[in-house]
Amino acid sequence: MALDSAKKEGLLKKLEQGVVEFEDDEVREAAQEWVDSGEDTYDAIFDGLVAGMEEVGRLFSAQEYFVPEMLMAADSLYIGLDILKPHMVARDSGVKGAVVIGTVQGDVHDIGKNIVKMMFDVAGFQVHDLGRDVALEDFLKKQLETNSDIVCLSAMMTTTMMGMPKVIEMIKEKNPKCKIMIGGAPITDDIVGKFGADATAKDASNALEEAVKMVVSLRDIQKEANAKS
Repeated sequence: MALDSAKKEGLLKKLEQGVVEFEDDEVREAAQEWVDSGEDTYDAIFDGLVAGMEEVGRLFSAQEYFVPEMLMAADSLYIGLDILKPHMVARDSGVKGAVVIGTVQGDVHDIGKNIVKMMFDVAGFQVHDLGRDVALEDFLKKQLETNSDIVCLSAMMTTTMMGMPKVIEMIKEKNPKCKIMIGGAPITDDIVGKFGADATAKDASNALEEAVKMVVSLRDIQKEANAKS
């Protein structure tokens, strides 16, 4: 049974607050009710669970939450995702591409990376997820193996992000056409330029937009090359 607007807003708020306040049972109940209604679970994930995680990130930045709270919120997030994600309807981004994604060596924080990965999955991209604490050489190895259009590097700490320039240099040397997107708490537009990356994204939706632009750009370059040959 479809949800009316008031019920929908109530469930979204319940999902969001459930993540912020680590209320696993609340998240579980709200997520199941959403699935039972037959509504598109995309909204519940991004306007409910992810919105809650964004608030947790804000509280972490303000030093109101610390690592234990982040981990408890992540547990609540994943409880909701486990229920909602299997019912998610794929969306056509209008372009298809291949992406290699992972969290760089020394960094085990993968919440943001997993959300971005899910966006790519839903949009129809072919995603090769290397996981977390990934050896720098493995990004290059996987890119060459798959000939991916994009490599996404994630880091949540200033110490671990310092491995990014090495990965970018290695990939650009072997495949200058490959686009590199970097993300994570310490990443700024200035760092993107300094490291030689092509883009960053402030959230998962923005990451998807940037990825689509990159793939379209690569396709256009290829068409021009073919026309000249």
